[in-house]
Amino acid sequence: MKKNILKSSVENASLNILLQIAIRCLTFVINAFVLRHVSQNEIGITNVRLLLLESTILFLSREAFRRACLTDTLHHNWLKVINLIWLSVPICAVICTVCGYIWLRLLSQPDVSVTVYYEFGVWSILISCIIELCCEQLYIVSQAFLFVKLQVVLEIINIVVRTLVYTSMVLYSDGQNAVLAFSFAQLASVIAYTVSFYIYFWYYTKQKNKDFPFKTMWEFFPNFSGKKWSECVDFPLFLLLWSFLKQGFMKQLLTDGERYVMTLFNTLQFDQQGVYDVVNNLGSLAARFLFKPVETSAYFYFSQLVQREVSIKKQIQQDSNRIKEAASVLECLLRVNSSIGLTVLSFGQAYAKLALFLYGGSALATGIGPVLLQLHCLAILFLAVNGITECYAAATMNVTELNKYNMEMVVLSVIFLFISLLFSTLLGAIGFILANCCNFIFRIFQCGQYILLEYKDTNYSPLKGLLPKKSFICCLILSITGTMYSEAIGYQQI
Repeated sequence: MKKNILKSSVENASLNILLQIAIRCLTFVINAFVLRHVSQNEIGITNVRLLLLESTILFLSREAFRRACLTDTLHHNWLKVINLIWLSVPICAVICTVCGYIWLRLLSQPDVSVTVYYEFGVWSILISCIIELCCEQLYIVSQAFLFVKLQVVLEIINIVVRTLVYTSMVLYSDGQNAVLAFSFAQLASVIAYTVSFYIYFWYYTKQKNKDFPFKTMWEFFPNFSGKKWSECVDFPLFLLLWSFLKQGFMKQLLTDGERYVMTLFNTLQFDQQGVYDVVNNLGSLAARFLFKPVETSAYFYFSQLVQREVSIKKQIQQDSNRIKEAASVLECLLRVNSSIGLTVLSFGQAYAKLALFLYGGSALATGIGPVLLQLHCLAILFLAVNGITECYAAATMNVTELNKYNMEMVVLSVIFLFISLLFSTLLGAIGFILANCCNFIFRIFQCGQYILLEYKDTNYSPLKGLLPKKSFICCLILSITGTMYSEAIGYQQI
């Protein structure tokens, strides 16, 4: 089974990476075309204000359920787990109510000269989030039973529908009403994604597979009738879920802290937010199509291989090969991700201006855009390392350690928000990226300490994966020198 978990995790990550590369290449070309038709103000509204609303609701509503319910799936009582997962829908509805009121009544509204569809955009996000949570149990089951190709196909459907609807509406209106196009694209893609999930599992349950615990579609829906609470819900899993829920609020602040600051305190205008978001999206390509799929698969892998409530030393005594494999995979992931981050940092210094010119034209390649992208390449390095250390910690910490970690996250969140506000006030958009770098450094240090203590007095040192080889460093220095020289000559000729 261990080999199957590793094999499926690697297959899942590989397919997701290939999918993300293909889709990002497609959307890169389309976005480069759309950027020349949509105003920076509308980009700021859709990509910062509205997408922040979506990420806030979805992260707080479902992230804790995914992490808790994908822990030790071999021993799940799936009737209780399904009941637990469906609690995410009323939680989502409550969060939608609170966030919707804030976005519509408390935050500053865009001027009508920019768009008249802001309120419709907010409602489209609220409705789409509730719809998406209605298939969350299917997502978790597909993860637990390794439906790798299904997830890839559904992700393709989601992104293709979103891209086609948005692009066609923007081009049809000649760049006008981009917020309206975004709203319809959001609803259409989520409906297509959810319906496709249900159609697939309706078909799959008809096949009567013996190894699959669900025999009808009705078993994917909650069943609380005539039973005590303890018989309906897995209580130990609920306690783990509660720990992740508390952690989720703090992690969301750390993940999108700069967007909250620019949204709540208006430190940047909508057009400035648009430039920042375009640079951030371009700089985060590696994170989206490479780091995120690896982190998702790594979390599932470590959560199945390493027991939360048993110390590493005891697990070594019980099954040393399993812990040796986990430590080896962790070291390998750290080495690969840090190497990719260093490569992006070295090439990004020379080609930031050229990348922005090709992506969005001369308007993006002039001004502060290239400097933002160069600094963002540094943030990518820290992001690459933090993703692996944090996913290992979240997959292996016991409930007590998670609660302690949550308290540390509270302090870190307050510090991060203060630094973001201070740096952005003094340095503008540059301050947000520097604050993000500080955020990632603190989190890497925090999780690194946990990993060091876990493997203390053992023969394993997975954090060695963070140390690059001398030959690799020499290659990076040569590449920086060569690319900076070629950029100085080549860009002037464009």
